[in-house]
Amino acid sequence: MPNHPVVHLEIPARDTQAASKFYADVFGWELQTDETYNYVMFNAGSGPAGGFVTINDTPNEQNVQYKPGEVLIYLGSDDIDGDLAKVTAQGGTVLTPRTEIPHIGWFAVFTDLTGNKIGLFNGQPQQG
Repeated sequence: MPNHPVVHLEIPARDTQAASKFYADVFGWELQTDETYNYVMFNAGSGPAGGFVTINDTPNEQNVQYKPGEVLIYLGSDDIDGDLAKVTAQGGTVLTPRTEIPHIGWFAVFTDLTGNKIGLFNGQPQQG
């Protein structure tokens, strides 16, 4: 049986530094900034970790638009391309095809039948 656990969350914010500090101060989350990607990551203890993404009015270069109130959930995937094929076969739409995050892994984003955005993530190198 395939295993697709929730592995990462992205919380949109106009000011990612202020938002990350808010969550760290309120909930005691550990923060780490990746200067390469200007990305503030959090570790909330048990459960998935995540990061803070900048709200944008139009889709970015990966065709993802981040809006207030729309937390993006990433599911673990051993076969992103295979999962995206299943998404489209069931009527979903691929927003971002499998895309490399250099030295980290791969991700993709799709919408389900309702229009919810969901991400897929694989932290292991893939062929292709």
